[in-house]
Amino acid sequence: MLYYLFRYLDQQFDVLGAGVFQYISFRAGLAALLSLLIAMIFGGRLIKLLQRKQVGESIRDLGLEGQMEKKGTPTMGGLIILLAILLPTILLARLSNVYIILMLVSTIWLGAIGFLDDYIKVFKKNKEGLAGKFKIIGQVGLGLIVGVTLFFSEDVVVRQYFTDHGTSAIDVGSSFADVRKMITTVPFTKNNELDYHNFFSFASPVLGSYARFLYIPLVILIITAVSNGANITDGIDGLAAGTSAIIGTTLAAFAWVSGNAIFADYFDIMYIPNTGELVIFCTAFVGACVGFLWYNSYPAQVFMGDTGSLSIGGIIAVLALILRKELLIPMLCGIFLVENLSVMLQVSYFKYTKKKYGEGRRIFKMSPLHHHYQKLGYHEAKIVSRFWTVGVMLAILTLVTLKLR
Repeated sequence: MLYYLFRYLDQQFDVLGAGVFQYISFRAGLAALLSLLIAMIFGGRLIKLLQRKQVGESIRDLGLEGQMEKKGTPTMGGLIILLAILLPTILLARLSNVYIILMLVSTIWLGAIGFLDDYIKVFKKNKEGLAGKFKIIGQVGLGLIVGVTLFFSEDVVVRQYFTDHGTSAIDVGSSFADVRKMITTVPFTKNNELDYHNFFSFASPVLGSYARFLYIPLVILIITAVSNGANITDGIDGLAAGTSAIIGTTLAAFAWVSGNAIFADYFDIMYIPNTGELVIFCTAFVGACVGFLWYNSYPAQVFMGDTGSLSIGGIIAVLALILRKELLIPMLCGIFLVENLSVMLQVSYFKYTKKKYGEGRRIFKMSPLHHHYQKLGYHEAKIVSRFWTVGVMLAILTLVTLKLR
């Protein structure tokens, strides 16, 4: 909204300084600052409100050190994150941008599913919350919206340049075409663009004919997996929010270079018109996560609940899909992946050994993985800081894929 207001003031009245709102870098910095302030100011008030309403977390005793001390800590703090993302984005981004619209829909959609789950747990006193099948239906619904938009929208394009070998793609006089193709980035390869249609056609001519119907299930799978991964990671104070802030910063860098013709040419990556606007959303997302840590770092004054964890996971997945970096998710979201795998391995091995030996055995002392380290005697603050360190290392390695091929 402010973008349009200041553009109008600049064009119609030549108001001094109004033109600065045309710069993505300025609006991105402002979005980060505003989201931090919203999270910190609104967060304190929401915590007091939740305490008055007795919206406390019910804790199941798992035998973890310090666990029962958290009983009664306010939950549904994901509302802080949602507000700190949505308000700066609505104020500072170009709301006509298809990618911004998609991110706003994704944030609200998954936030609503998470809120409903938390509401049932807290106010209906049902520890199971929203039935798993309804969560899946909600995630599949969002996957359909995102997949159909990315595949069929006329505004979702990549720019292809036609130049002589060795000539810069953005040289004056070079020709180009904005095309609608489902191209993604393959890390650590020289010609690092993969066309899903060609990939499916190579696998089977029949599959190539149904590429669109195969791409959309892939989108659904990615959104569901990452949002559930973030949900599982949200088990100790500050872990999910801090990890997500690291991932969000990396995606902001990708949005910056992918949405800028000069940077895209320098790094020899695909230029995706209009994705530069996503830098504003990404910085608001990072600011919201960091601002939430003001209250969520050990010892936590509030938990994000599913309202926050499902949302941040879904946001990361949709951003990666828009920026054509979904194949980098296993690396960038390595923490989420390992947490997810630890649960899957633990459950599968327990069932297998119970069937084979009559007694279930475990790989880890407890899953997800962060609880395994708690059982080993590590303090949760140390676990979080070390997981963050690994997250930073993975983020750096992901960024290195821009040039390391």
